[in-house]
Amino acid sequence: MWTIELRFLTDNAEHTAARLAARPAHRGALAALHADGRLHAAGPFADDSGALLILDVPDRTALDLVLAADPYFHLPAVELTEVREWSPVVGPGHGPRTR
Repeated sequence: MWTIELRFLTDNAEHTAARLAARPAHRGALAALHADGRLHAAGPFADDSGALLILDVPDRTALDLVLAADPYFHLPAVELTEVREWSPVVGPGHGPRTR
């Protein structure tokens, strides 16, 4: 399982506008990942400074493919600040990997 932390850069109005324009398609991609069991949770921080995603994919290569398929992650106003493999001990995804 992986956690992905994003930061939204707001120092350029055009970049922010492009991020907001891409958000519906991005959220559609997230919904599809959730429907097929690869995304456990995702959403913006309360102050809208960024977001957190929790994905269940087998390895970093699979994670990189998911990120590459979503144009949101290639926008200048979206910065990947942290990508970490996570091993939960309670809740969805704990225990042996089923994928």
